[in-house]
Amino acid sequence: MRGDARHGRLLPLTRRAASPLATLTPQAGRGNDVPGRTIDKVDALRLIGAMRPLAAVIVWLSLCDPATAMVGGAPADSGPRHSIMIVGSRGTFCTGTAIARDLVLTAAHCVQPGAVYKFLDFDAAKQPVLHDVTSVTIHPRFSLKTFLANRATADVALLKLAQPLPDAVTPVMLSTRRGAVAVGESFTVVGYGVTIRGDGKSGGTLRRATLAATGRPGNLQIRLADPSTRGERAGLGACTGDSGGPVYEERDGELAIVGVVSWSTGPKFSDGCGGITGVTPIELYRGWIVETARKLNSSL
Repeated sequence: MRGDARHGRLLPLTRRAASPLATLTPQAGRGNDVPGRTIDKVDALRLIGAMRPLAAVIVWLSLCDPATAMVGGAPADSGPRHSIMIVGSRGTFCTGTAIARDLVLTAAHCVQPGAVYKFLDFDAAKQPVLHDVTSVTIHPRFSLKTFLANRATADVALLKLAQPLPDAVTPVMLSTRRGAVAVGESFTVVGYGVTIRGDGKSGGTLRRATLAATGRPGNLQIRLADPSTRGERAGLGACTGDSGGPVYEERDGELAIVGVVSWSTGPKFSDGCGGITGVTPIELYRGWIVETARKLNSSL
C-alpha cells in the first residue's frame, strides 16, 4: 500500500504496473516515523517504453545525455570508480557496486528471477559493451511481496561476474559499523539514475550526492534527504536507475559501503524523486554477504 498525501488514503500498489521494474519503492520499517510513497510505476513504464530486449537498452543508453543523472543536478562522480550499471532483459536498469574483482552488490528488487542480467560498460570509443553475469544470489529473507507493500525487507543481492571487472572499476570495502546512525549524519549516494523523472535520456552518467540522515534511522532502513531542502521541497536525491547504488560513509579518508539505495519519494513524501532517499543498511546482512562471497570464490 502507499499513502495519498492529498486525502490521507492508502492506495493499492496494484493500481500501478505490477511488474518489478528498477523503480525505487519506499518501505516503512523499524526506526522510521513517516510512511513513504512509491515512485509512479506508470512513469517507469514510460521511461522503459518498449525497450525490453537488451539490445534496445544499449541503444537507449548510447543516446543518454552525459550532462545529467540523479535528480537535483548532482555533479559527476570524479573520484575512483566503484560502481557499474546493471541492465536486464526486461528493460530494467540499476546501479551496482564492486566489492570484489568479480562480485557486485546491488538491491534484490533489481534482479528478480525470470530475466537475464548483465553489466554494461563503455569501451575506448565510448560504445556500450555488455558483460556476462554468471549468477545472481538474492538474500534469502528478501520478500518482493513485503517490498511492494512498502515494508522493510532484506533488499540486497550479489552478482557474480563471468570475468573480472575492467581495470577502471575498483572494489570498495563494506562498512563494519554497528549501532544507530545519527540524525543529520552525512552519507554519499552514487548512481546512474535519471535526473528528470520519466526521461531516460537524463540518465546513464555516474553521479554523486551528499545527503543527511533524517527521521529515526534504524538497522532495517535509513532515510536520507538533501540537507538544504530536508525533503520539504525538491532537492538532491535518488531516482529511477539509482536502485542498488552504494551509500558510503567515509572513515579515515576511505569510503565504505553502509547500504544500498532501495526507494525514493518526492518532496513531502509525494510520488517521485528529490524528496527522501530510502536505504537498506547492510549491518544485518554483512555476514551473509561475506559468506556468500566465500561460497562464490570471490575474495573480498
